[in-house]
Amino acid sequence: MSKIYKVEGMSCGGCVSSVEQAIKSAAPSATVSVVLESGLVTVDGVDDDGMIAQAVDDAGFTFAGIT
Repeated sequence: MSKIYKVEGMSCGGCVSSVEQAIKSAAPSATVSVVLESGLVTVDGVDDDGMIAQAVDDAGFTFAGIT
């Protein structure tokens, strides 16, 4: 099951990479796709929204909710 999250504060490819790595570190089995322009992050294989929010926040970005 995929979920789409809004993440604020990403401004470059390095930011995208940081968000992807943070989520994959918290949930190694997850598939993560980030669209920089919209700030949307699609995560498949993880149902724990709190864990995703914490991983994004720990990476220095703002978790802005589920879309």
